[in-house]
Amino acid sequence: MKFECDRLKLTEAVLNVQRAVSVKSTTPALEGILVKAAGRVITLYGYDLDICINTSLEADIKEDGEAVIPAKLFSEILRRMPENKILIDVNEKNIVYLKSGNADYKIIGMPASDYPELPLIKNSDTIQIDGETLSSMIRQTIYAVSDKDTKPAHKGSLFEIKDKTIRIVSVDGYRLALRTEKIDYDGEKEFIVPGKSLLEVSKLINENTNIVEMIASDRHIIFKIENYSVITRLIEAEFMNYRASIPKVCTTEIRINTDSIIKTVERMSLLLTDKMKSPIRCYIDNDTIRTSCETPLGKATDQINAKIQGEPVEIGFNNNFLLDAFRHTESDEVMLKMTGALNPMTITPTEGDSFLFLLLPMRLSR
Repeated sequence: MKFECDRLKLTEAVLNVQRAVSVKSTTPALEGILVKAAGRVITLYGYDLDICINTSLEADIKEDGEAVIPAKLFSEILRRMPENKILIDVNEKNIVYLKSGNADYKIIGMPASDYPELPLIKNSDTIQIDGETLSSMIRQTIYAVSDKDTKPAHKGSLFEIKDKTIRIVSVDGYRLALRTEKIDYDGEKEFIVPGKSLLEVSKLINENTNIVEMIASDRHIIFKIENYSVITRLIEAEFMNYRASIPKVCTTEIRINTDSIIKTVERMSLLLTDKMKSPIRCYIDNDTIRTSCETPLGKATDQINAKIQGEPVEIGFNNNFLLDAFRHTESDEVMLKMTGALNPMTITPTEGDSFLFLLLPMRLSR
């Protein structure tokens, strides 16, 4: 294999693909990037057996071929080469020669035959969604994906596609994040995508991404983002019946400025650490929310105005869960709905139903 290409474009491609490369693996080839050269295109693959990221770019191919190049060393060399052009030559013994300007490297590669078989997606419908919309949906729900829960389904987000509507739902046992948008697709699909994979998808979406294509099979899904493809294994588990956890009625309804409540919770959080956990206590009545927090470090109180309808309530919440939810609303004002001190609180937009966040309260001691 031998080719010459733009070093900067190759460096960007390697850095993106490298995110799917195993840092440590019992299969050495998984710590490398599979490079294939054919025709006028080189294709790069990173794969850790759960997620695969691949991309292609134009190159002056002098000799077709394929090889595995150690990912970390490959990216470091590319970043430090002196010229904009780079020549890469791999011989029959998988010795990789890299040349740019006066700089030369000779490193040890691996045969492409050592690389595990890449996942294949059987023919399936293509679902198209606006890139900015998908990015927003992932961003507003990913915070509620669990990284500790023993339930496999909680480590991913549920995609529900039905009636020309796409819904993404994340839960972790203490909170729920739900995001809904209209979509031009007539079919019905339901699958769970690992949170780790969704983070990689969101990183590849930028302001130039018009359309993202999703192709889902029984076990895998492909996200096609411009000239990148992210192939990930789906989570084969039963997602919780999240609809049953959403309250059908409320006794207290609050319209509140999002920035004000965030700053209030941040002030209360100054007394809280991982070792000093205590609920933020909220007294809700007479268009006022009075907050307080007490730990061995001291006590803090604050007060903000809000439009409140219904019964007064005293309720407590985890400060980090409150901040996560309010920061991800991406709205100036939100509606809070609750039914007493022991039932979940929901956070929704003041108009429409584009998102719904749910938080379980903490039991207050008297």
